[in-house]
Amino acid sequence: MKKQLKVWYDKEGDFLELNFGPPKKGIFRPLGNECFERIDENNNVIGHAIFNFTKRFEKNPELELPVQIGL
Repeated sequence: MKKQLKVWYDKEGDFLELNFGPPKKGIFRPLGNECFERIDENNNVIGHAIFNFTKRFEKNPELELPVQIGL
C-alpha cells in the first residue's frame, strides 16, 4: 500500500512535521534531541516532528536525526 508523505514547516516556530497517509489522531512520543514520532491508537507510526529544525544547521551543514522512515 502506498502512503502519501505530507511535509509541513512552520518558519516562525522552526518546526518541521512529516505525516504519512491521510490525517489521523495521534500523540507524540519523544525520540530525543527535540525529535518526536507521532503514533496512532494502535501504536503505528504516522509521522515525525522536529523542533528547532534549521538551528541544527548552524554548527554543522549535515543533519543526522534519530528517525527511520520507510516509504
